Amino acid sequence: MHWFIRPLLIVLLTATPFLNGCRSARSSAESDPANGSTRPPKAGSPAAKARAHAHFAAGVVHELNGEIEPALQAFRSALEEDPADETLILEVSRRYLLHKKPEEALELLRTAAARKGASGEIYARLGTVYLLQGRGEESLATNQTAVKKSPLFLPAYQNLFMNLMRAKRTDEALRLLDDASRLTGTDAAFLIGLTDLYHNYTLQLPTQREAVNARALVVLRRAVELKPVEPELRLRLADGLYQLGDSQAAAQVYLPLLEQMSDMPLLRDSVRSKLVEIFLRADDRVRAREQLEALLREDPSNPQAYYLLGSLAYDEKRWKDAADLFRKTLLFAPNFEQAHYDLAAAQLASDDAPAALGTLRQAGGKFTPGFLAEYLTALAEVRMKNHAEAIKHFTQAEIIAKAGEPRRLTGEFYFEIGVAFERKGDRAEAARYFERALELKPEFPEAQNYLGYMWAEHGENLERAKELIEKALKAEPKSAAYLDSMGWVLFKLNQPKAALDYLLEAVKLIEEPDATLYDHLGDIYAALNEPEKAQDAWRKSLAVEDSPVVRKKLPVVVSP
Repeated sequence: MHWFIRPLLIVLLTATPFLNGCRSARSSAESDPANGSTRPPKAGSPAAKARAHAHFAAGVVHELNGEIEPALQAFRSALEEDPADETLILEVSRRYLLHKKPEEALELLRTAAARKGASGEIYARLGTVYLLQGRGEESLATNQTAVKKSPLFLPAYQNLFMNLMRAKRTDEALRLLDDASRLTGTDAAFLIGLTDLYHNYTLQLPTQREAVNARALVVLRRAVELKPVEPELRLRLADGLYQLGDSQAAAQVYLPLLEQMSDMPLLRDSVRSKLVEIFLRADDRVRAREQLEALLREDPSNPQAYYLLGSLAYDEKRWKDAADLFRKTLLFAPNFEQAHYDLAAAQLASDDAPAALGTLRQAGGKFTPGFLAEYLTALAEVRMKNHAEAIKHFTQAEIIAKAGEPRRLTGEFYFEIGVAFERKGDRAEAARYFERALELKPEFPEAQNYLGYMWAEHGENLERAKELIEKALKAEPKSAAYLDSMGWVLFKLNQPKAALDYLLEAVKLIEEPDATLYDHLGDIYAALNEPEKAQDAWRKSLAVEDSPVVRKKLPVVVSP
């Protein structure tokens, strides 16, 4: 059966014992031997209770049929039979309120509260009626009595808390919750309900959220120690821990619940989604992936699960997997704009610029072009060596960002523009953008190296180029590219002997042979008057990549 029983089912279950009581009422009537008639049984006797149950059951049946007045009359008759039964009083008063008979509820509850030994439950219900009628002071006093009489009855605290908050007596309201939190003998349901009141308090006084949430978390952890078995309570407990920031404790409660949710797919998916967020926050990618894959097994058309899995794959540099998952995202959510851009980024990362441009054109047909669309298009055009076109899109991206998203204009952004200008052959503009990148991000080794090497390659600004490359190399001393740049700028400064050490170290560190690096090494050996070593290096360069320029450096033509 579902955890959350429907109200109609509750009514029917409640009515069952009363319906059974109808038969006993008829058989239990007391006989009067004087005249042969029957007289009503004594109030509180088994016979009277049976008759009360029968009337109540009849009222429930009338309710189910929409016959409100006959139902209320049956409830009144039930009370006449057993006027001191608190369970009956509470049930009938609830129905009076439900059917807009507050005065009758008030009269019934005041009479019940006047009896000796009336419970806190009666006072709490009476306090509710006073509150509904706007009689705040009477409601508050009555609820205070309810708390004293039944100190473990949560509704009494809920009512009194509401009284105090409405009266702006917020300090007293918080003390009430703190007093309740220190009670012994409370069960998990009480403690979880108490944290709901703490949450309500922080909604009304957000400046106290941090301190109050800390108290609520202590209460919830006590509830965890009680190990409630009811799934509904455990779900509320996990949700509370999750909202209060104890994600790991929440996960420990959520995970076992999944096994009990086979017939509740929506609730199960909600729990899985929360677990995914918890695991992602904790950078537990394995368990996050497990939950996402489980979501997809249960619902293979879940675009959010595909998207998050794609994001995980992208972060792990599994570009092709990421692209495939983003494509599946768009299959089930074709208007998910961000997924288009993430797909294009994954395609660019996997060196498929034509596919990225296709994805971006598709997005352009659906959405108004924004910064990301223009920026990614520019990157794709650079990869396609359409540098002039790339610069147009970079420029448009910059205009969009300046108008509404200036945070987008980072050092990395201006670095990419510099690359486009350099590859277009406009070194002056390239240098301007590289310098702008370094203004925004002074410690940017890639930009330092690129600008320094560009100048070194063309024999320009060599001292400044050397300074930039030194900074890049200090940040990443094992970078073969930066070592090559340093060797090259020293070579241009007529320091081939110093340059050689950097080139030889770069050769040791490269993962794959590099044509440019071997070409530089050959030039340095030539400058050091070591022709055999120079020719060996140039041959290695040609073995990696044919180059007419390098071939001319050899005494004979060498086939690549």
